[in-house]
Amino acid sequence: MRKSLLVLLLWAPFAVALVPPPEQRLDATTQKAIQAFLLHNRLFDSPEDLDNAPYIVATDAGRVLGANGEHIHARGSLDPAQPNYGIFRRGKAYTDPDTHELLGINADDIGTARFLLAGDLTTLAVQRVTREVRPGDRLLRAEPAISLTTPAHASFVEGHIIDVPRGVSQIGLLDAVTLNKGRRDGLADGQLLTVIRAGASVRDALTGAQTTLPDVRAGTLLVFRTHEKLSYALVLSASRALAVMDRFETAEQTQ
Repeated sequence: MRKSLLVLLLWAPFAVALVPPPEQRLDATTQKAIQAFLLHNRLFDSPEDLDNAPYIVATDAGRVLGANGEHIHARGSLDPAQPNYGIFRRGKAYTDPDTHELLGINADDIGTARFLLAGDLTTLAVQRVTREVRPGDRLLRAEPAISLTTPAHASFVEGHIIDVPRGVSQIGLLDAVTLNKGRRDGLADGQLLTVIRAGASVRDALTGAQTTLPDVRAGTLLVFRTHEKLSYALVLSASRALAVMDRFETAEQTQ
């Protein structure tokens, strides 16, 4: 923990350069981090949205599991003009920490496959795997390249970081996080947010009463992919280690 925090503090003076001024395009490092993340992670507004995607029926010779280099056979609408597809599996469901409303689901990256032959069942060749391919895994088109500009004005929105898709406990620079707010709440792609770490609860040494310390600004997020009720954001700066359930609010309102 101390080592992680030290790295963040050493990075902090340089991280300011990652925060784009209004209406300026993102730098190459930020663009690359976002695009790499979207290769392996997808959000869906409902389980049904993912369930409607094309799916894998079997591998060659009817084997249950597929590995890198094997042919797989899929059912559903697959476009021959789209040569590469991501293989995904339903992951965790997200609920709002305050209302417990279902906000959407994450699709976990399984690998990629290349379109080979159309037919009653479409044949694809597995190109990359992170784990075994299974019947029922879904095939998704590649995400379009990200091209963001930071809006000069944005609605005030506040919420919480509810997940770190890559599974780390301490969130640092250029990590992507999941937010419990989306388009319906006023979030927009390219929007900047301030992360606020809740003040610790301490005991007053003289009175013995529990006292809550003031909240502190802990970092800056860039929203890069919004959905109806969820969003992905990238950590552009952090003065201390961030964590799930840290609060965020629109950056312009806190300056």
